[in-house]
Amino acid sequence: MQHIKSFIENYQIYIYLTAVIGGVLTGLISYSFANFLESIVSVCIGILMFSMFSQIPFFKIKQNFLNVRFIIALLISNFIVIPLFVFCLVQLFNITNTPVIIGLYLVLLTPCIDYVIVFTALGKGNEHFMLFATPLLFIFQILLLPIYFTLFLDIDIFSHMTIVPFIKAFSMFIILPLIFALLLQFFSSKSKTSNQILQLTAWLPEIFMSFVLFSVVGSQINKIIHNLDIVLIVVPIYICFLTISPFIGALCGKLFKLEAEAKRTLAFSSSTRNALVVLPLALVLPKDWVTITTTVVITQTLCELLGEIIFIKAIPKLIR
Repeated sequence: MQHIKSFIENYQIYIYLTAVIGGVLTGLISYSFANFLESIVSVCIGILMFSMFSQIPFFKIKQNFLNVRFIIALLISNFIVIPLFVFCLVQLFNITNTPVIIGLYLVLLTPCIDYVIVFTALGKGNEHFMLFATPLLFIFQILLLPIYFTLFLDIDIFSHMTIVPFIKAFSMFIILPLIFALLLQFFSSKSKTSNQILQLTAWLPEIFMSFVLFSVVGSQINKIIHNLDIVLIVVPIYICFLTISPFIGALCGKLFKLEAEAKRTLAFSSSTRNALVVLPLALVLPKDWVTITTTVVITQTLCELLGEIIFIKAIPKLIR
């Protein structure tokens, strides 16, 4: 069985690409099945995070993973340099459509707090650093997002929004999977059944990452197809962001003299955004904005997923 697991790990990038292509075809062929896929995205992400957390030996951790230099570099990268970079991108591409701008800021100003941990592990970063930093990323983005919109926009969109989706997503994707993983690890030393389940979870990250890719792409591809004019506006921006943002993170790590593993972690955090969490925020905007803004957010998800597939191979080679 071990050779099967090794095969999955060695060829995971091709498995993910197959999942993305399969999601595109499935979503286009069956609209009803696309709706079903949308309903299971959260479940797939939850299981993915549980399986990832289960592989982290929490009860054997002896060192302090909250490296101060790493945390400072992480916060500077995600909440100072990246926002300035995003603002410059919007100006450079001369985006004037308000719903498009809102969508861009929503998704590009909020660092990912869920599956970035998985991608960090796959890309030879430090998933422990990333895991323990997620509460800080979560708190800072909630506090700073209104400030960014105040500075970057002339309108008050937060009168139409609530932070409830953030809280709900953080609980579903981080807190609950983490609690279940901790319980499983705790009882694995006392119960043979729990230990067998823990061993089984080692098979799940790559499998459920494929399910996440398949379900996200399959459920959202129709919205992309029906708003291609919006897609064509934002894709060049996302390509620029994905091309430069990993190096912003790595540079911040270099300035603080961090080791290669930590710099890779910063690269993944700087380039991976919170699309699945901010999407509910886009859905509570005024009705004449919703379709455009959600298309902007969803397009970022698809661009990012393709980018991450490249990153897990490229970042370990480029950042040493």
